[in-house]
Amino acid sequence: MRPRRVYETVLYSSDVAGLARFYEEVIGLRLVSGPDELAAAFRLEEGGVLLIFDPERSSAPGRAVPSHGTTGAGHVAFSVEEGELDACAAELRDRGIELDWPQGGRSIYLRDPAGNSVELVEGDLWPR
Repeated sequence: MRPRRVYETVLYSSDVAGLARFYEEVIGLRLVSGPDELAAAFRLEEGGVLLIFDPERSSAPGRAVPSHGTTGAGHVAFSVEEGELDACAAELRDRGIELDWPQGGRSIYLRDPAGNSVELVEGDLWPR
């Protein structure tokens, strides 16, 4: 078995609707489900899904899917087109969003409203 890419990832927030607005309006993801009291789902342009779950509801026992959740800040990294990273950084600064690590490799970090670390990556940072 050799998985080829991440199919979906989950970030957690007690304010699902608020975090969904951030990923739709600021990051520019396409909302495909929700938000509701449990979750919101986004489909990325080149495949993959970002889910936002309420940590308390998603970890409750007896759910139709296996219960899961986490505490503390998570991390997600999104690829952007070559040459687009500087424009992304400028747009985020114009929105008043503080960049955690605006230098280093070709990626930038910011925090979403739930405190999760969000990375925007230009090119490939990892060896093949």
